[in-house]
Amino acid sequence: MTDTQAPSDPTIQARRREIVAEHLLFTTLCFLAGRHPDLLAALEGSIDHLGDPGAAATQDNEAVREIARRFVASLRAEARP
Repeated sequence: MTDTQAPSDPTIQARRREIVAEHLLFTTLCFLAGRHPDLLAALEGSIDHLGDPGAAATQDNEAVREIARRFVASLRAEARP
């Protein structure tokens, strides 16, 4: 299979869309953080309000928040001169 072929498996398609969305979001936030230094502090301050909307059996608010913390930490590292 080549990179241009779209697989018929919806799980693979969803994973690829998630990768693209995360990359574009990360790049956009890096760009904005360079122009608005308070952005990362605002994002970090919002993490406590983040929750996992999943079903009770799989819901883990703290796991979701930890992912957000790592994401913001990556943004901070990327934004360093």
